[in-house]
Amino acid sequence: MKKDITRRDFVKGTVAASVAIASGSLLAGCGGYKSNGLPTTMLGKTGVQIPRMGIGLGSRWCSIAGEDVALDMLSYALDNGLYYWDTAHSYQNKKVGFTSEERIGKLLKHRRKEVFISTKISTRDPEEAKRNIEKSLKRLQIDQFDMLKVHNVQGGADLESLQGDGKLIEIIHKAKEEGLTKHIGFTGHTEAAALKHMVDNYDFDSMLMALNHWNGESGEKRQEMVVPAAHKKGMGVMLMKVFRPRENDNTLSPQDLIRYGLSVKEATGIVLGMDSKEVVDSNLEILRSFKSMSSEEMNQLSARLAPFYRHENLPWMEHGYEDGNWHA
Repeated sequence: MKKDITRRDFVKGTVAASVAIASGSLLAGCGGYKSNGLPTTMLGKTGVQIPRMGIGLGSRWCSIAGEDVALDMLSYALDNGLYYWDTAHSYQNKKVGFTSEERIGKLLKHRRKEVFISTKISTRDPEEAKRNIEKSLKRLQIDQFDMLKVHNVQGGADLESLQGDGKLIEIIHKAKEEGLTKHIGFTGHTEAAALKHMVDNYDFDSMLMALNHWNGESGEKRQEMVVPAAHKKGMGVMLMKVFRPRENDNTLSPQDLIRYGLSVKEATGIVLGMDSKEVVDSNLEILRSFKSMSSEEMNQLSARLAPFYRHENLPWMEHGYEDGNWHA
């Protein structure tokens, strides 16, 4: 007989942490979101309206060495309507010695109700996963996530490691049952079949998926196979990696890449890493003036991106990739 995962076992120690935090800041976002005129849409069956652009608080944001500068940028983004924040337990700057969640917590402590906060758990070890969930709550200085996701789902042995009694997928669902998170989801960079399996076999609220403009020999048709299936099931579909081709070809227009991501049919929105107020302003302008690409425009850009997506050595398309770390 499997042992039930009780909240007491799951988050022991959280109460002690909460004593030090003002009770008002512990409440999950309660409709205090302000888009300040940005285009918004419903995040699937969550019933939550979000901007069509979220902030990714991984490697780019963690590359900002100065904490005051990083927090000022994030406050600025929030003041301008970007209240969907995406982070992960594993996001960190190893050189300077901080985690993304710790930094974010210094703002959430004061502005919790204004932010939709999503974090992710990478480990496949059940006991470590429970500890990481507890630690993430403490780092963020909150009592409940808005969204908690299984991070970087892959096929084969990885998918097997996630499934079954007491394993990570069950733990994430239990976290929702126990009130540690309002909503749950998963993320993926690679195998379309693994992501489709997650959509078809589990009751998740949202998916964050690496955009795949090119479908060549890899056969990883995530955009065609997975996005419509998730949308049909009522899931919010957020896309990431829309900007990565610029790292290999700086002649590609940032505006075009972002517009492409925002134009993908049946996707809710995109998550972009940001590292300065100037980047925030540029992205805000793209979002405010957004007009969906035509099919012809999307096909033309896909053709330009083909060499990028054929590259077999892209780290974020390989097995074992760990997102959101900044090592330099």
